[in-house]
Order: sequence, then C-alpha cells, then structure tokens
Amino acid sequence: MLRALAVDDERPSLEELLYLLHADPRIGTAEGAGDATEALRRINRALQSGPGGPEAIDVVFLDIHMPGLDGLDLARLLTGFAKPPLVVFVTAHEDFAVQAFDLKAVDYVLKPVRKERLAEAVRRAAELRDNTPTLPAPIPVHEPDPDHIPVELGGVTRFVAVDDITHVEAQGDYARLHTDRGSHLVRIPLSTLEERWRARGFVRIHRRHLVALRHIGELRLDAGAVSVLVGAEELQVSRRHARELRDLLMRRPAS
Repeated sequence: MLRALAVDDERPSLEELLYLLHADPRIGTAEGAGDATEALRRINRALQSGPGGPEAIDVVFLDIHMPGLDGLDLARLLTGFAKPPLVVFVTAHEDFAVQAFDLKAVDYVLKPVRKERLAEAVRRAAELRDNTPTLPAPIPVHEPDPDHIPVELGGVTRFVAVDDITHVEAQGDYARLHTDRGSHLVRIPLSTLEERWRARGFVRIHRRHLVALRHIGELRLDAGAVSVLVGAEELQVSRRHARELRDLLMRRPAS
C-alpha cells in the first residue's frame, strides 16, 4: 500500500484531497502539509528513515501555486535526491503541464479533483513503485513501430496506438496526444507529427491542432466560422485550412 503526503496551502482543498486518498484502498497512510517548506522537512525525515522505515513516503500529491516555495520548486529539489518519492501534481492551473512532466511527474490532476481521476493517478503511482525494477525493454530506436508512439510517464515508457489518437494539440516544442481514455504529452513538435501521420489520415486544421479524419463526427459552420466535433470536443478550424478539410471530408469513404 502507498504511503502518501498531500501538500496544499488551501485547507479545504487539502482536507478534500486527504479524504479522497484515505478512501482509496491502495493508500495505506496519507498525511497533509500546508506548504512546501513543511513538506520538505517531512520528506527529509522520510529519506533519512529509508524506504522501509516508519517515516517513509512513496508519493507526494503536490499543489503548484503556494506562497514562498511553490510546488514546481519543491519538485526540482526532489530531483536532486538519490531516491525521491514519486510526484503527482494536483492543481487548478493547466499551464504548467510541460514543466511538470519535465520533472518526471507521474501525473497531472486538475482541480476540482474527481474521485475517478485521482484513482487513476494513484494507480499509476502504485504501478510505478511496484513494477519499475522489472520493466520490459523499450522498442529499439532503430526499429520504430509505425502503429504506436512511445510516451513517457514518470520514467515508464508506454505505447499508444496511433489509431486511438483523436487529435493532437501543440504545446510549444511538445504535443499533447488526445484519446478517448485521456491524454499524453510527448516531446515532438506538431509539425513533425503532421508530416509523419499525413498518410494515416491526420490533417492540420489550425496552427495548434492536428485531427484524425476518422474521428471527426461533425463539420459545423456558424456565421462564416468553421469548427469540427471530435468526440465531445469542438475544435476551431482556421480559414487557411477550412477548404482543404472540407475537400478531404467530402472524399472520405462513408462508414
């Protein structure tokens, strides 16, 4: 069972997070800290205690915006330890996902925290703690698998089927792959994926979005503006890409 530390300067949010963690059967113990400095003192005691000691911590559920030392600062400090606890960010802000995964975060959970979403983060943390020593070797770089793309989460490489990807969103030098079951951040520019997956039916609809034609449910026109429905998400189509998209959809075989 996981030993957890939750860190949040807002008391109601901390209490709600601790309540949800205690309700998860994979959590053995869950403590709270009101700021990053208090959390760092607690983590230092855990590291001195050792992985099997009574003070040990397996995973830290960490808010980002806190006074003084913030969550990203604390996570950076933890990367300097030989055997730091796993980190799951729990935040109301979407804008720090790239920095979070650069720091090898296990997951990035947005507030308000849903029980099901937090349970997925706990599952990933438990899987990492239990299975890291026996991970299978990754597919060699010189033998790429065209049907899957490797994504890294907390030091673990997973393989996402390209056919499961509904659309891709640019985030700087990164791209976020969206599927029906969630999303994954990869360090690949959108332009590279556009070129690589053009023959697989992916089309650029905006400077920020690449969409799989087979996952487009509707094409919408509203006062000259064009958008597409992909699953439950509506994505805007830029003017420069609208004509090409309409032509491609007209030629798409009926399903």
